[in-house]
Amino acid sequence: MSNPDIVTPAKHKPLFRGVCASSITPFNADGTFALARLKPHIDWLIAEGVSAISPLGSSGEFAGMESDDRKRVMEASIEACAGRVPIVAGTHHVSTRLTIELSKHAESVGADALLIVPPYYMAPTPAQTMDHFRRIAEAVSIPVVLYHNIPLTGVNLRTSHLAQLFREGAIKGVKMSNAEPDRICSLLQETDGQLSVYAGIDSVAFEGLCHGAHGWISGIPSMVPAAAVKLYQAISVKGDLVSARQIWAKLAPLMRLQFSAYHNGGDGAHWFSVMKAGLNMIGPEVGDPSPPVLPLPAEFYETLATLLRDLGYNVQTKH
Repeated sequence: MSNPDIVTPAKHKPLFRGVCASSITPFNADGTFALARLKPHIDWLIAEGVSAISPLGSSGEFAGMESDDRKRVMEASIEACAGRVPIVAGTHHVSTRLTIELSKHAESVGADALLIVPPYYMAPTPAQTMDHFRRIAEAVSIPVVLYHNIPLTGVNLRTSHLAQLFREGAIKGVKMSNAEPDRICSLLQETDGQLSVYAGIDSVAFEGLCHGAHGWISGIPSMVPAAAVKLYQAISVKGDLVSARQIWAKLAPLMRLQFSAYHNGGDGAHWFSVMKAGLNMIGPEVGDPSPPVLPLPAEFYETLATLLRDLGYNVQTKH
């Protein structure tokens, strides 16, 4: 029998299972923050049924912000969430020192876990990247989810590297944003399912959940969370592959539109332009992306609106 007087250290508490939405950062037309829009956005995500929220992930446009601005957005996001679901805080930066600073701040204001991409631009070696995550783990007492994103960091940690960091206690989860579904499968097998592994790009979500991924953090969960929850429930809770295929048949075209430029070498729609346009159509207004990313070109609007209607959303368009 467990002793109720023993408190489990935060770093060893289980991470969430299910669908995690990467909340956006709202901007005004002049590039200043529109933080008054943040709470309605987060309220809507929670009403859609997400299991967790991750402020300042890729969808939070963290890379274009100074550290003090990131802290302001993190504080506002945690306040808006008010403990209703876990917060997986994006605290990545280009250096170990700045990442630790942001990570300690997020923990101090109430984050439940951290989501951290390897340092970008400088492309450290795997050994250097592993040391980066070890130092972060030493500085905080909440779990770290490593955000594995090769195209935007130039860092490719292999399954053996990730498993080693997990066994050392430096990380407790991995968001696997890799277009090869076997990267999710091999990591789950290597760690006997003890490491929390999340599908991190929509093109591998179906296969990743079938392999036993603990959840899903990507574009679709952040734009149409209720539809993402239905897929997760069908595969991971009910084991109903027939229903899951029917749900994915409606989600896959949205995935292909959203990541068309990403997968086609620049030809097509930018994933974040699609995401913010979609959120503006079906939820509280979140504004446009911050340049250099621009609003979704008008040529894609009707296709996007049709896909959202097919998923059961009431679509409001200004175009």
